Amino acid sequence: MVERRGRVRVLVNGVVQAEPFVDFRREVKHSGKGGEQGLLSIAFPPDYAASGRFYLAYTDHRDALRVVELRRSPANPLLARRKSARLVLRIPQPTTKHHGGLLAFGPDKNLYIGVGDGGPSGDPRDVAQRKGVLLGKLLRIDPRPGPARPRKRGRPRRAPYTVPSDNPLVGRPGRNEIFAYGLRNPWRFSFDRSATGDRLTLADVGNDRFEEINILPLSKARGANFGWSHFEGWARFKPGLKRRRTVVPLYRYPTTRHSCSVVGGYVVRDPRLSRIKGREILGRYLYGDFCSRRLFAFRPRPRRAGQRRSFRFEIPGVTSFAQDRSGRIYVLTYNGPVYRIDPARKRVEP
Repeated sequence: MVERRGRVRVLVNGVVQAEPFVDFRREVKHSGKGGEQGLLSIAFPPDYAASGRFYLAYTDHRDALRVVELRRSPANPLLARRKSARLVLRIPQPTTKHHGGLLAFGPDKNLYIGVGDGGPSGDPRDVAQRKGVLLGKLLRIDPRPGPARPRKRGRPRRAPYTVPSDNPLVGRPGRNEIFAYGLRNPWRFSFDRSATGDRLTLADVGNDRFEEINILPLSKARGANFGWSHFEGWARFKPGLKRRRTVVPLYRYPTTRHSCSVVGGYVVRDPRLSRIKGREILGRYLYGDFCSRRLFAFRPRPRRAGQRRSFRFEIPGVTSFAQDRSGRIYVLTYNGPVYRIDPARKRVEP
C-alpha cells in the first residue's frame, strides 16, 4: 500500500507490518497547493517474482514527477533495497497540480505512465495537445535500461529506459514516449481483458464542467487524442480542434461542489462479486468520485455506457482502487482506511 507521505506498507492477513517495504519520505514532497503531491503509485512488472524490481512514481522537492526503479531485498521479500534506487524518468511540472502519476504495466508488459497537463487550470499553453512535451499524455516505455548511447566525451552511457518501436510517434515529430495525448489529469486508469480483447479504461479529471471516463480497445488508444483542452467531456472548451479528430468519452457527468474529481477503477471480473447491496456488479466498470463519497458502476458498451448505478453506502475521500491477482477489488482513501469488496458478504468492508 502506497502512503502519500512516502512509505510503502505491507499488509499480511489484515495486519500492517511495522517495517515499511520502502521508506522514501526524504525524497518525496507530500504537501503543497492543491494537495496533489506525494508518493503517487507503485507498479510491479510481470517478472517481479524472478527479477525483484519494481517502480515508484512520486513528486520530488522541485515539484517534478519522478519514476524510479528499486529492487527487493534478496534476504527478505517484504523489504526493498532503498539504495538500489535508479532514476528512470523525471518530468518537470509548471505548477503543483495535475501531475497524474499512475504507473501500470499493460498486457504487452510495457510500463504505462499517466501524466497530467501540470496546470494551471484550463491548460492555457495547450500542452496536452503539444506532442513535443510529455505533459497531458499517456506514456509507454520499457523501463529497463536500454542500450548504451555514444557520448562526445567519456564512456558510452546506457539509456535509462527503452521506447517500444511501435509507439505511435516513433519516426514522427514529437516525443517517442507518447502513447496517447490530449489529457488533463489521468489520475487513474486500468486495463481490462474482455472477451473482445484488451481494453484501456481511463478516467480524466475535469476542469470545472465535466468529469469523463474513456473505455476503448487498447489498439484504438494507440496515438489517440482525448481532446483536452479543446473539449471537456462532450462539450467544447476552446476552439481550434475538430471533434472527429478526438476520442469521444464513453461517459461523462457534471462537475459540481458535491461531485468532482473522478477516480478511475476497474471492470469487475471476479465471478464471486455477482451483486453488492442488491446491485449487479460483475462485468461493470466500478469507479469513484472524491467529492461525492460514493461508488458507481455501469456496463461498458461499444458506443455508450449502460445505466449508471450507485451503492447504498458512503466512503469518504476515495482516492484510488486496486485489484489483486484473484480479481478482488480494494478501495483506498485519503484519510487512511483501505476497503475490500467482500465476496462472501457482498459489501465493502474496511
